[in-house]
Amino acid sequence: MAISFPPFRNFRSRKAAEKEGQRLRGGQSASALTQPSLKRSPQRGLEDGSGREIGERSPISPSNRSRLLAVWGVLMIGGAGLALNLVRLQIVQAPMLRQRAENQQTVALRPFVPRRPIIDRQGNVVAIDEPAHTLYAHPFLFQQSRQEMATQLAPILNRPEQELFQLFSSSDSGIRVEYDLPEETANRIANLGLDGLELERHQQRFYPQQDLFATVVGYVNTERQGQAGLEYSQQSILERSIEPVQVSRAGDGAIIPDELSGSFLHQDDLQLQITLDGRLQRATRLALEQQMKQFGAKRGAVMVMDVQTGEILSMVTEPSYDPNQYYQFDLDLFRTWVLTDSYEPGSTFKPINVAIALESGAVSPNDVFYDEGRIEVDGWPIQNSDYNERGGGRGSLSVQEIIQYSSNVGMVHIMESLDPADYYGWLEKIGLGQPTGIDLPFESQGQIKSLEQFVGSPVEPATTAFGHGFSVTAMQLLQLHGALANQGEMVVPHVVRGLYNAEGQAYWRPKLPAPRRLFSPQTAQSVLGMMEVAVQEGTGESAQILGYRIAGKTGTAQKPSPDGGYYESARITSFVSILPAESPRYVVLVVIDEPQGEDAYGSTVAAPIARGVMEALIAIEGIPPSQPQVVEEPTEY
Repeated sequence: MAISFPPFRNFRSRKAAEKEGQRLRGGQSASALTQPSLKRSPQRGLEDGSGREIGERSPISPSNRSRLLAVWGVLMIGGAGLALNLVRLQIVQAPMLRQRAENQQTVALRPFVPRRPIIDRQGNVVAIDEPAHTLYAHPFLFQQSRQEMATQLAPILNRPEQELFQLFSSSDSGIRVEYDLPEETANRIANLGLDGLELERHQQRFYPQQDLFATVVGYVNTERQGQAGLEYSQQSILERSIEPVQVSRAGDGAIIPDELSGSFLHQDDLQLQITLDGRLQRATRLALEQQMKQFGAKRGAVMVMDVQTGEILSMVTEPSYDPNQYYQFDLDLFRTWVLTDSYEPGSTFKPINVAIALESGAVSPNDVFYDEGRIEVDGWPIQNSDYNERGGGRGSLSVQEIIQYSSNVGMVHIMESLDPADYYGWLEKIGLGQPTGIDLPFESQGQIKSLEQFVGSPVEPATTAFGHGFSVTAMQLLQLHGALANQGEMVVPHVVRGLYNAEGQAYWRPKLPAPRRLFSPQTAQSVLGMMEVAVQEGTGESAQILGYRIAGKTGTAQKPSPDGGYYESARITSFVSILPAESPRYVVLVVIDEPQGEDAYGSTVAAPIARGVMEALIAIEGIPPSQPQVVEEPTEY
């Protein structure tokens, strides 16, 4: 054992120190005082003065032993717990933890891509995505007064200063000032360098034609979801399909760019082309608006269809809305009511009934029926629209004359030639009560009575004979007349041509059902001849076009009341026309809801609109005259 001594406080000699020590301790030497007395035991070796062997440990008391055992036990239990936890993490939960780590370190990235554009049949843009900005204001960051900020922004935003000042005073932060600022306007604001303004960039759907195609195209809301028209029904086609890419990210959440493939941001140039012609659409709307204004009509619609392909060349409804600002219009305008609303077609359905009667063999074109002008069927009175004016009926009429004069009584007699059950079967065969299958959303299927009601009450077949007692949509009526024009074959109307690239090459086209035959070509041609006489000499004279053969039929139907019966003055006027009659290609349908005035009939309200639309169609499609025009020689005086 090494023994250390405290240092001397001064540097006296060793002898002086020893003497000083002897004097203090009774004469003993310093070495005797400082060194312990050691003795050797023959059995145990060296011992100190207490009898304890040098190097022997002190005995451990029972309390200390318990403490040691407790500490040892805690350490062993802790070690065992750590070992078990290590097994749990490395073996039991390893797959789950590995997956969780991958989820934290990787992200499925799907970039924002614009919706595909929509173009008309001429390639003119109808709908397209373009960059826009949302302007936010945070007044607590303004370096100028709120009034000064309003003064600077008012001319750029084209809004009153006081309006902006009140807006800035409404909150200290997060004020949305404008949602759809164009790129140019956003750049002007950014160049001002004003503190407290925030521009958030996003894509916005833009409709350059405004309300011209709204009936068909519809609109997209702020969540970029189609809410009406093609924007809704063709949502999956208009959205570009880009698969998400798994990429890694750093600890701070930043994307590691090395993981991105070269095709990640690739976008196709496909465009959804529709069948509508913008030129015809404008001409149609102009003719419709003028006539609706003259007669104070509630609403109106015009549709033009290619009877051979089913392509809709024009579809206009008024009033309409601007899809760029859809939020400013009534929700009722978003419905394409020629598809969603059904009505009783009236006399425009008479040619379809005549075709049924001829095709079934119940009557022939040369048959004659007696028109009394007014009759009663099962206690219900039925009369012609001109019964009071003429003071009676027209007497004996051929089938052609019944169509020409639009005789209700004559039609009742024609359809009485059919057994009611057979008549009902034909109504089902031509598709009453069924949708047309057009590629626009929310189409109604119309209404038809049950077989029991139809057969059990004689008045049901009688009223159906002149277009009452059931309902169709305007699109269904257009499709049925298209079948007459297409030699008896019915096609499915549609407005989508397909996806085309920038070079005009087709990438995808919709697969349409095959035409369905309703009538024989002979029956269809016979009915068209009757409709042509109705335009030449009957109620459709106002639809005549010099040099062209036009087939058509007017309709003036009373509107049914929810309480039963019909309104006294509310009516729907309509006109359907087919041209050219010698080689039918196009059908035009005009429907005007609730025109005002004593002279508001299909012949006075709807037929002139059809004539204007057909004149535009002739010019656009280059339809040649049916017969040489007679040029009058100038008179010499």
